[in-house]
Amino acid sequence: MSKLGQIGAKLHRGEVSYDFIGHRKFWFSLSAVLVIISLAGLFARGLALGIEFRGGVEYDAAVKVTDSTVDDFTNAVKATNAKGLGDPVVTTINGNKVRVQTKPLAQADVGNVRAAIAKEAGIPAEQVTSQQIGASWGRQIADKAILALIVFLVAVFAVIWLYFREAKASMAAIIALIHDVTITVGVYALVGFDVTPATVIGVLTILGYSLYDTVVVFDKVRENTRGITGSNRLTYSDATNLAVNQTVVRSINTTVTALLPVGAILVVGTVVLGTGPLKDLSLALFVGIAVGAYSSIFIAPSLLATFKEREPGMKALNKRVMAKRAQAAAAATAEPVAVATAGAAARTAVQDTPRQDSPRPDSPRPDSPRKADRATGTAPTPSTRPMKATAAGRPQPTRKPRSKRGK
Repeated sequence: MSKLGQIGAKLHRGEVSYDFIGHRKFWFSLSAVLVIISLAGLFARGLALGIEFRGGVEYDAAVKVTDSTVDDFTNAVKATNAKGLGDPVVTTINGNKVRVQTKPLAQADVGNVRAAIAKEAGIPAEQVTSQQIGASWGRQIADKAILALIVFLVAVFAVIWLYFREAKASMAAIIALIHDVTITVGVYALVGFDVTPATVIGVLTILGYSLYDTVVVFDKVRENTRGITGSNRLTYSDATNLAVNQTVVRSINTTVTALLPVGAILVVGTVVLGTGPLKDLSLALFVGIAVGAYSSIFIAPSLLATFKEREPGMKALNKRVMAKRAQAAAAATAEPVAVATAGAAARTAVQDTPRQDSPRPDSPRPDSPRKADRATGTAPTPSTRPMKATAAGRPQPTRKPRSKRGK
């Protein structure tokens, strides 16, 4: 088993854990800072809307694409000095076609830009196609995208409510989704990428991805909190934190696996192709997947725990658990004190007991019985022979008398 797998197993068994829910104030503060920065970038710089939303002119021409095609056509279009041209968006398609998008232009400037593109491509101007894209069409796309987002959020709220039988879970999930969308749109505003229909698709995709991770965590929370009010062992926050620890490795693995190919597409779309729908789609996916994983681990479970612990039943559970833990802590503190007191009493008793001093080497030893007999002139006291017990239980001498010994 790999090291990450061992850590995941320990997290699932509860042997090691990180207090995600206990640090909720830090995560909420961090998310608030990110949201404020995103909103500041959104209102200060605004979104760089693509031609599909703001309207403009789109040109297509057949050309053999090279490494300098994008720069060559960009410079050729800018050289026309058309009024309100701005920065043209040049995209290569399939190695044999170039597409140039500009802001809305006057009819005369439209012809000048077409002629410049034809000259750079080495083809007649009639072979360069152009079409006017009105801003009204872009507004329709924006309205449809906003309507789709609202319908999605309402459907998500209803589905989570029905699945978990808990409106607070739906609220936490919706807040996490709004958090993800706000940060993703703010990054778009700060980076300056064009917002295209591909961007809208990417944003709607990350909503589903973020919701998937959140539902997985909430399902584990429901499993850990089933019948929790009948126990005094864990609070709702403790059970929620255990659920996050049990699923965090899975969330990290899923996120990294998804970010690797999306990051590769982002690099190719930005560095190699320079512009186009791949870049717009991959940026939305990359930012959204990363922020969605963050909100599924740190924001949504913390919000759910915060909402649930305001309930009277959960408040009573917290009081019982805290009281039980205080009693356990007091007992654990008193036990070493009692052991130390008993040890000190035992040492004191040993010190107070009088000792039987053994005779010193230089003190006179008592005389043996034989020496005492010789000194008093009395007959020596006969020594007793060792006796052994018979079957009858009477002691018998171990040796026979001399008169009974055989000759």
